[in-house]
Amino acid sequence: MRCFQFFRNLAVLISQNFTPLKKIRTALISVFYKTGIDTIVDLLKQNGVQIYSTGGTYDFIKPLDPTVKTVESLTGYPSILGGRVKTLHPKVFGGILGRTQLESDQKEMQEYDIPAFDLVIVDLYPFEETVASTDDASKIIEKIDIGGISLIRAGAKNFNDVLIVPSQKYYGELIQLLKTQQGETSIDDRRRFATYAFGVSSHYDSAIMNWFAKDDENKALRICEEEGTALRYGENPHQKGTFYGDLEAMFEKLHGKELSYNNLLDLDAGLNLIREFDEPTFAILKHNNPCGIACRKTVKEAYNDALAGDPVSAFGGVLVCNRPIDLAAAEDINKLFIEVIVAPGYEDGVLDLLFSKKNRVVLRLKADQYRPQMVKTALNGYLVQDRDLHTETADDFKVITTKAPTAVEVEDMVFANKIVKHSRSNAIVLAKGKQLYASGIGQTSRVDALRQAIEKARSFNFDLNGAVLASDAFFPFKDCVELAHEAGITAIVQPGGSVRDQESIDCCNENGISMVFTGFRHFRH
Repeated sequence: MRCFQFFRNLAVLISQNFTPLKKIRTALISVFYKTGIDTIVDLLKQNGVQIYSTGGTYDFIKPLDPTVKTVESLTGYPSILGGRVKTLHPKVFGGILGRTQLESDQKEMQEYDIPAFDLVIVDLYPFEETVASTDDASKIIEKIDIGGISLIRAGAKNFNDVLIVPSQKYYGELIQLLKTQQGETSIDDRRRFATYAFGVSSHYDSAIMNWFAKDDENKALRICEEEGTALRYGENPHQKGTFYGDLEAMFEKLHGKELSYNNLLDLDAGLNLIREFDEPTFAILKHNNPCGIACRKTVKEAYNDALAGDPVSAFGGVLVCNRPIDLAAAEDINKLFIEVIVAPGYEDGVLDLLFSKKNRVVLRLKADQYRPQMVKTALNGYLVQDRDLHTETADDFKVITTKAPTAVEVEDMVFANKIVKHSRSNAIVLAKGKQLYASGIGQTSRVDALRQAIEKARSFNFDLNGAVLASDAFFPFKDCVELAHEAGITAIVQPGGSVRDQESIDCCNENGISMVFTGFRHFRH
């Protein structure tokens, strides 16, 4: 009895862990990008697989495998309508969707002489690349794949019998599978590739929908990223975090540990800020806010003056520069503990110096990319808004006081206004000589933000006489002007729009302060 029980349990265990393999006998290949297909064809040929193919793919495969057959030889119909219709035929889709375990399916396939496809390889027309390269709607529409996407969905639906490879991205995994399993696939393999397939299909359709609905303000929200990168954790160690996107398209990681959730937020904030400046500029970010930034003739000067803005907060910060880092600047940077530095390049000898700290992340900016819209979760849904891309220039400044600002003050106000735009509201920025002296950020009242900024500037021994003030929103009362005057500030830039604007204007006039309105608020929450 015990022996019987043992063998019964062993049989159950074997049935649970043994996955039968299915031999690939017939394959259909229809791809846009051919790189890697030669290796796949060679492996299929070694395993005696009959290949069917279409158009340009057939022409590519024929010299590699003379036994390849055209889809037209199967369907009896040529490619028509300028190539729009090639594979849309019952003999093709019947061969993909036919179920080997269903007797009625097998009977019909025999009756209509439909071969069963065990492997389908597709690479879709490059719709997104076409959208990125042209505004010609006719060219874009012709890159909407119909047959290919149908093949992908059909193969994925019938994963019990078919291995579907939906993109050149998965050629490598298929090659490895063919090598290690000698042309056989398991149900786990097929299910895994079916998951890839529906991911590709979903992403492709979302891109098409978003293009058609680009001018529709009430369009449905479709966000689809094919790859997620698991982070060490989220904002805090007890939270999981994942980044969806292509960091390698933006950065070349040269050194250091993996980027964290918070690093990525600081990098995003820093690049959005540094994008505002054309002259050599260095910024130091902490918790998504600039704690130091300066424009100077050299990178070394810009770094040191940015650091002077708040050397305490700079510890453990993220550094962003819009010029290559030279050795003179790197020698000073290397003295500070920082999490991340990103720049468009590094001159000779710099990397050896920066690599001296094992965990310091050193990035080279390859492409300055950003999404035109911003998305946040809120309540049980999502908030979507256009990115704030408006930056005021001196021409946008409307002088509303008796005293007009000097040319130097205007230059500093343009500088300060760019910074306050990228600081958490309520925000006040104090600057002088294109250097951030101090900022008051994330306060529940504007006057508290100003008090914070003044106190901070004085703690680092900055002389505020002749400094300028930038505010991300209007002054609700004149108390900010009074505080600014007491501190020695001589010029103010703010959006205006308060019902009490005149009180602030009068206070400026009484105290010899120049003030300009921009007409644009820059809340950032």
